[in-house]
Formats: sequence, C-alpha cells, structure tokens
Amino acid sequence: MSGTIGDAGEQAPSSDAELEREVRERREFSIAEALGRLAGPGGMKGASPVSLVHQAQAEAERLIRDHLSDPVGVLLGVLIRDIREGRPLLDHLGQPATGVISHVRGILASAEQLRELVRMTDMAWGETMGERPCFERDGQPADPDDPYTTASVRTALTSLLAGLEGSAG
Repeated sequence: MSGTIGDAGEQAPSSDAELEREVRERREFSIAEALGRLAGPGGMKGASPVSLVHQAQAEAERLIRDHLSDPVGVLLGVLIRDIREGRPLLDHLGQPATGVISHVRGILASAEQLRELVRMTDMAWGETMGERPCFERDGQPADPDDPYTTASVRTALTSLLAGLEGSAG
C-alpha cells in the first residue's frame, strides 16, 4: 500500500521522508529552527542561541528596571536605549552590572552628558504624551510641570547607582 486518501482527497505520503518534507513545506520559517538545523543534533549543547551582546543587553535592561525609580517611565526607556548603544556595556559583556554602573557614573560625572540625557528624555516624554516638552534653560528655574529636570534625573541616576552597587556588593 503506497498511501491512503486523506480528508482533503490528497494522496498521503508513503514514507517518513516524504511526510517530513510535506510537514516542512507547510510550516512557517523560524530563526530558531534554522539555527537548530545548522547546528545539527546536539550542536548547541551547553551553548545559548542568544549572543553574548544580547544577553548583556537583556541583563542590563533588567537591572535598570529593577533599580530605577521612574514613575512616568520615559527615563527608563531612554536610559535603556542609551546603555544598549553605549561603550561601557560592550566593555563589560560578562558583567553587565559593571557596564551599567560605569555608564551611569560617566553620565553623572559629565554635566554635558547629563544635560543631553535630560534633553533626550524631555523629547521622548513630549512624543509619548503628545505634548510640547519642557526644556530647561540656563539661568532660569525649572518648569514645575517638567517631570524630568536635571536635578530629578541626577537624583534618579544616583539612586539607581546606589541600588546597583548595593546589590553587587
């Protein structure tokens, strides 16, 4: 018997190889499956299919989410993007906490970097809220409605740093 007729009136495959080919033809492509096929049976034993860079980025994001106080949530997103693109994380792939600490220390040590982070956060806040962002101007007091001032971001980053250093030590 070479095969049987299925519900749809099609001839069923007569061998395991034909059945496997038919199943693969109807299945959607996935990166995980392709990697598995390339590695072969047992080829990824003990190895992660996720690159070291992506693992470090995910861990850095988790650390920031766990230790940053940001009720609005915009600083969180901007800082995560900033860390993902920053050099300190790449310099500490095996120790993402050290990379995050190094990055935050660098921001706090540079008035220009802190000002730029606040500016980027204000812009992202404006986009998120559909409002005009509040930018600080030198020599003028901060707008009381501005959720992200240089002082508030410095405080949030200092607290983040303390939490990271406390949990690392």
